[in-house]
Amino acid sequence: MPEKRRRIGVELRGRHVDVVTAAGVFSPGDLDKGTAALLRTVPDPQGTDLLDIGCGWGPITIALAQAAPEARVTAVDVNQRSLQLTAENARSLGLTGVETALPQDVPEGRTFDTIWSNPPIRVGKDALHEILTTWLPRLNPGGTAWLVVQKNLGGDSLQRWLAQTLTADFRVERAATDKGFRIIAVHRG
Repeated sequence: MPEKRRRIGVELRGRHVDVVTAAGVFSPGDLDKGTAALLRTVPDPQGTDLLDIGCGWGPITIALAQAAPEARVTAVDVNQRSLQLTAENARSLGLTGVETALPQDVPEGRTFDTIWSNPPIRVGKDALHEILTTWLPRLNPGGTAWLVVQKNLGGDSLQRWLAQTLTADFRVERAATDKGFRIIAVHRG
């Protein structure tokens, strides 16, 4: 698919930014409603190793890096165009702590203090479960993952599944509901 780049202005946690998007990535025309709900709801990230699962053109990565400029923010996606756009957008905003990577290129031992994600629900239940069971166990003790899932796309059932699947040192709760979206918090003890 041709890239068809375009520049858009969006508000991320009260800050206006101009970014580049392109066809072939998630929500290329604007900030999607789920990501907006997540960014309105979550507290500032804690720690110095932060993760965005499924970065798209980078709105969550940018918001993490702006909220924690001294942190290392890792943006993962399976889409090379997404990784390129996220890296380019972070650079253009002077966010030097951002790194982008394919999931398999993140060293197995890397762990994270805070995870923010609008996970790719439409990849199917099995693929989504594999993504979450790959990344959520990399949460450091005392850390929290914040996920946004549309209620009518399975937000409540995903919350139940996470609570049943993760080990006993994890606590899963609905942190908020925002305009039809569930904000799920996964705390690691």
